[in-house]
Amino acid sequence: MDFVELFQFLEELQKNNHKEWMDANRKHYHHIRNSFIQWLDELDSKLTTIDPDYYSTPGKKGINRINNNLLFHPNKPIYKDHFGAGLDQKTKQGDFYIEIGLSQCLLAGGYWRPESKTLNSIREAIDYNGEELVNILNKKNFKKTFGGLYPDDGILKSAPKGYRSDHEHIDLLKHKTFAVVHELDKTDVFKDNFTEKVIEIYKEMLPFRRYLRQAVTV
Repeated sequence: MDFVELFQFLEELQKNNHKEWMDANRKHYHHIRNSFIQWLDELDSKLTTIDPDYYSTPGKKGINRINNNLLFHPNKPIYKDHFGAGLDQKTKQGDFYIEIGLSQCLLAGGYWRPESKTLNSIREAIDYNGEELVNILNKKNFKKTFGGLYPDDGILKSAPKGYRSDHEHIDLLKHKTFAVVHELDKTDVFKDNFTEKVIEIYKEMLPFRRYLRQAVTV
């Protein structure tokens, strides 16, 4: 995958963010998109070999549309400034998310504001065995890689219904989002070992995602 070419395309797209330009350059867009899908397929194959619980997700299924959803976000430009994809995608939620773009490059995983049933399952797991999640989050290399849980604005000010305000893990129970993010520098993306770096981040994230996976499936 030529990520330099990908960034060059995105830069031109943002300068010409309209359908007429995209129509005139659609062949180039599909070339970039297909190259990204091929890279995702190669990454998917490698992740399958290192994680027995990994749900193989072809790049064509994992890649996101480059069009913004103007129905819900009418003020956004027509086209995004990045290519994004979700792997290990048994469902859309809880996948391993990859974003390569002009504004940011990142790797993420977990649940962003999940539906109430899923959120309740995660809270029940924390109530039953929150110490395991605490240990994962406090691991030195995990904190170095992700910092902590994604600081979503949706954290409750008081205890969620059914839980005491003095619960041992009340700070975790107040969260509505259970996800972590590792921000990448663009220089990381251009390096020959970029795929290996992505795999390293995946491995570091794995205990956290396994905890959540068990919470929502048990």
